[in-house]
Amino acid sequence: MDRNDKQQILQHHHHHHQQRQQQQLSLAKCARQPCNEWIFRDVPSDITIEVSGGTFPLHKFPLVSRSGRIRKLVAEHRDSDISTVELLNLPGGAEAFELAAKFCYGINFEITSMNVAQLCCVSDYLEMTEEFSKDNLGSRAEEYLEIIVCKNLEMCVEVLQQCENLLPLADELRIVSRCIDAIASKACAEQIASSFSRLEYSSSGRLHMNRQAKCDGDWWIEDLSVLRIDLYQRVMTAMKCRGVRPESIGASLVGYAQKELTKKSSLWNPSSQVKVDLLSGSTGHEKVVVETIVSLLPVEKLAVPITFLFGLLRSAVMLDCSVACRLDLERRIGSQLDIATLDDLLIPSFRNAGDTLFDVDTVHRILVNFSQHDDSEDDMEDASVFESDSPHSPSQSALFKVAKLVDNYLAEIAPDANLKLAKFMVIADTLPAHARTIHDGLYRAIDIYLKAHQGLPELDRKKLCKLIDFQKLSQEAGAHAAQNERLPLQSIVQVLYFEQIRLRNALSCSHGEDDHKPVHQSWRISSGALSAAMSPRDNYASLRRENRELKLELARLRMRLNDLEKEHVCMKRDMEKSNSRKFMSSFSKKIGKLSFFGHSYSRGSSSPSKHSHRTDSKVIERMCASTD
Repeated sequence: MDRNDKQQILQHHHHHHQQRQQQQLSLAKCARQPCNEWIFRDVPSDITIEVSGGTFPLHKFPLVSRSGRIRKLVAEHRDSDISTVELLNLPGGAEAFELAAKFCYGINFEITSMNVAQLCCVSDYLEMTEEFSKDNLGSRAEEYLEIIVCKNLEMCVEVLQQCENLLPLADELRIVSRCIDAIASKACAEQIASSFSRLEYSSSGRLHMNRQAKCDGDWWIEDLSVLRIDLYQRVMTAMKCRGVRPESIGASLVGYAQKELTKKSSLWNPSSQVKVDLLSGSTGHEKVVVETIVSLLPVEKLAVPITFLFGLLRSAVMLDCSVACRLDLERRIGSQLDIATLDDLLIPSFRNAGDTLFDVDTVHRILVNFSQHDDSEDDMEDASVFESDSPHSPSQSALFKVAKLVDNYLAEIAPDANLKLAKFMVIADTLPAHARTIHDGLYRAIDIYLKAHQGLPELDRKKLCKLIDFQKLSQEAGAHAAQNERLPLQSIVQVLYFEQIRLRNALSCSHGEDDHKPVHQSWRISSGALSAAMSPRDNYASLRRENRELKLELARLRMRLNDLEKEHVCMKRDMEKSNSRKFMSSFSKKIGKLSFFGHSYSRGSSSPSKHSHRTDSKVIERMCASTD
C-alpha cells in the first residue's frame, strides 16, 4: 500500500469519525424529531426521558452506567420493562439534561462558568457521583468550580446569575455561598492592593495615602449590577462583613439603584407620568429594590451622596415602602441636612389631588430628626460646653445653613393654595430660636403665604406673624415690612418701633447719648397695659395713634440723620480745601463719631446727599396721612 492509499484511508476514516461525532452532537435535535430517527441508527432506543421542555429517546446502558437515579428507576420497574421515565423536576430543564446525557454517551463538551452551576445541580439530581462511575459529572463540575471559578470574580458573578433559576438546590450544594465568599474576598484583596499602590512618602519622609491617585480596586462595582436583588443583597452583606470600604459599598448601591430604578422606570424622572408607573406591574420589584438598598446603606455619613438618599426617599414614598424603610432614610438625611439643597427637599406629594403639591409631613419629620441629632451632638460634647455653644462650632454652622434652607423651602411651598396654616407654621417653628440670626428669609416666606392666602382671618395672620422677630430684620426688610399692608397692624407697629430704636442707637453712637433705654421700657409697659385693659375697639384706635406717633418720631430721627450727613459732607469738602494739621486733628475727632453712618449708609446709596430729599415736612405729612 503506497503513501497515497494510506492518506485516502486516513481521510475516509477521519470523515467517517466527523459524521459519527455530528450524529452524536445532534442529541437535542433527536428529542424533537420523529420516533424513527435515533442517536444511533443501528441501535433502537429502549428508554424515553421526559423533562421539562423536551423529550429524549435514549438508551438505558449509557444512562444507568453513570446515573444512580436512572439506575434505581429502571431497577424498580425491571419486570414491567418501562420505556418512559419522567424527570419533570430536573433542575435546569432540557438544556441541563442534554449536557448530562452527552456526558453519559461520552460526547465531549466544554465546562464553562455559564453551565457549571447547571451541571452541579443536574449531577446531584441524577446522582452522577463517584459511587457509580469514576470521574463522574459531579466531581468534574465541582473541580471546575473550586479551581477555576472561585479564583475569578467575573466568573463568580456569571455563576451566580445562572444560580438564579437553580434555587434552592444551588444553595443546598453551597454553589451560591462559595461564589459570594470568593467575590467578597477578591474585592477586599483588590482594595488592599490598590491602597498599597497609593502609599507614598511625603517630603518629610512620612508614609501617607495619596488621595488624588485613582482607586483601581473598585472595578467590580459595575459587574455586580447584573445580579438579581436577592443575590446582590447577599454579596453586599458579605462585603461589609469582610471590611470593604463604605465608599465602595455606597458606589455599588448607587450604580445598582440607577440600573434597576431609573432605567427600567420613570421613578426618578420628574417629567414622567407618575400615574402610569403606579399602575405598572414592575412596582412590586422596584419596592423590593428600594427597601433592600436602604437596608444595605453603610452607617457612615457621606458614604452615598445626600441627593441619592433623597431619590430613594421619593421612590419609597411613591411606592409606599415600609414605614421602617422611610424612617431610616429620614433619619439618615436628617443627620446631614446641612449639605442638602432646596431641590432635594421638594418631594412631590403622591396622594389625593386635593392635597398639597409637596410632601410637607416628610420634610417636617426630617427637620425633627435634624434637631434631635443636633441636640444629641451637643450633649455628647461634654469636654467643652463653650465649644459646642460657640457660633463657630460645626453644629451651629449646620443650624445656620439649615435655617436658610428651611426659609427658602417655606417660600417655595407658600404659594400652594392647599397648604394649611398649621403645616406651614410647624415647618417654620421646628428649628430652635437661635438657628436664625436674621429673619429676612422667614419674613419673605410669610409674606408670600399671606399674599397667596388673602382670605386668612386676622387672628391667624397675627399668629403667623408672631413667628417673626422684627428686631432681627435687616434695614431693607424692615423698610419693606413698615409699608406692608398684608401684615397685621400690631406687627407694623413693632417694625416701626424697632426701626426707631435702631435709629436712636445710631444717633447715640454718634453723640454718646444713652437716653433710649427709658423709651424701650415705656414701650413695654404701655403695650402691656394696652392689651390688658382696653376693649378691642379702643385697642385698635390706640394702636393706630401709637403708629402715627412712631412714624412722626421716625421722620424726626431721619431728618436729624440727614443733618448729620450734610455736616459730614461739608466737613469732607472743608478738608479737601484745607491742608492744616490742626484741621485734620479736629476733623478726626468728629469723623470718629460719624463713621457708623458712613458704614451703614454706604450700601444704601452712593452719595449721602440723595437722602436729603426724603425727610422734609412733606414726608412727615404723607406718613401721617397713610395711617388714617
